Amino acid sequence: MTRALAAALVGLALAAGLFLRVARLDARPMHHDEANQAVKFGALLERGEYRYDASDHHGPTLYYFTLPAAWLRGQHTLAALDEGTLRCVTVAAGVVTILLLPLLSGAIGRTAVAASAWFMALSPVMVFYSRMYIQESLFAAFTLAFAVALGRAVTAGGAAWPVIAGLAAGLALATKETSVLVLPAALIACGAAWWSARPARPSVLTRGALLAGLAAAAAIVVLFYSSFFTAPESLLEPFRGAHTYVNRGLGASTHDHPWHYYLALLAYSASGGLTWTEALVLVLALAGVWSAWRSEDGALDSRLFWRRYLAGYAILTTAIFSALPYKTPWNILPFYAGVVVVAGIGFAWLVRSTPSRLARAALTAVVVLASVQLGWQARRASVTYAADPRNPYVYAQTVPDAVRMASRIRDLASLDSHGTAMQVSVIASPYEQWPLPWYLRAMPNVGYWVDAGDPVAMQAPVIVSSMDHAPALDQALGERYVSEFYGLRPNVLLSLYVERDLWNRLLASAGAP
Repeated sequence: MTRALAAALVGLALAAGLFLRVARLDARPMHHDEANQAVKFGALLERGEYRYDASDHHGPTLYYFTLPAAWLRGQHTLAALDEGTLRCVTVAAGVVTILLLPLLSGAIGRTAVAASAWFMALSPVMVFYSRMYIQESLFAAFTLAFAVALGRAVTAGGAAWPVIAGLAAGLALATKETSVLVLPAALIACGAAWWSARPARPSVLTRGALLAGLAAAAAIVVLFYSSFFTAPESLLEPFRGAHTYVNRGLGASTHDHPWHYYLALLAYSASGGLTWTEALVLVLALAGVWSAWRSEDGALDSRLFWRRYLAGYAILTTAIFSALPYKTPWNILPFYAGVVVVAGIGFAWLVRSTPSRLARAALTAVVVLASVQLGWQARRASVTYAADPRNPYVYAQTVPDAVRMASRIRDLASLDSHGTAMQVSVIASPYEQWPLPWYLRAMPNVGYWVDAGDPVAMQAPVIVSSMDHAPALDQALGERYVSEFYGLRPNVLLSLYVERDLWNRLLASAGAP
């Protein structure tokens, strides 16, 4: 494949990937994890406050990289933010992941890079979760950048690539705690590939370059975890929180799934007449792994090292994430990015290994048609069925009914004498309170309680309650309030209590008889 054709194909893939990621960013209600991240970012945006929370929220990069997006859109308060501003940050990370692939042109070939770019751009999993305001899209970009830079550092020498690898490692460490699993996996895969493919030649990575890379990683970690030197004491927090994430990854929880959960999600899902599959990528990745142990010209060369390195990286990271009992579907991204690259290698190897021009054309046509199908699935998952439980990528997702409830509360506030300052009481467990803090972010007097015993909570003209508190509230509020029911997530209902006088005003404003 010529350089011009490869550049054109990657450019088209980039455009397609960007379109799929930015279209209708508000189509899906905010997931409770997104809302939690958004409120955390709001404190940084409004007051310049950020402190790493050892028990939750992961690393700080997501919040600091959101600041420029908010400033560019003239949004300086939590109330002014919208889904587009937040999600465009993770969309940008998804696009960066595609842009990293041309760095591998000399390592795996232009055909493999072009194929990988299209798979990365159109993958329903990669598209769907890069449209969520969570850390995984950034984490996938940083860990893939580290893997690429590490390979270049080992094969090319010099100081630039080790420093880039260090910067990428530092950003990964400042994004998610699972970087302590992914980064060593890349190092092990790189070492094993170098030993097996080029045993007679020592690495060109010098001690000085290695120290420069480590210094770059340390500088990034210190910069972010100290909140840009405003809270140096926070540097110890990741170490204090290590046991939290170890227990979460290995202990029993509602997010425990069998080892094949991720592979099954990628291979085939069907529900309610809708089917979803990325089996094409998995099959081509297997071909890429097979090619890693074959030397086409009988000699050990640089490309064989890269094939073995990237195949080993994909296998190790997939095995690590599959072995952990704790699984959420967005954790696919960091290891699947490697799998996608190996799938591109597999496609290029199959094309080279097919002697007949007609057979190569048929193979290419099948992959092109299957890729179009991937893009169609990505659009369907991200927009048409963005919050539908039949969508396999939807996980504990907020339902549109919750958005309607928040809209109802805002309508009621417009009829109250206090306006947006109207008191609203939310009485529910923390899990059942989110994402209401996001949707009610413009109302300063929203209070949150975990039980119904506080008299202050019972004085609000509007009360939101989980169903386990509904019997007590029904008895306490009596005929003074009118109630409605709204869904929050699948199988999770909330009760909305409205003071009768305010309810009557709402009916009158709507022209009810």
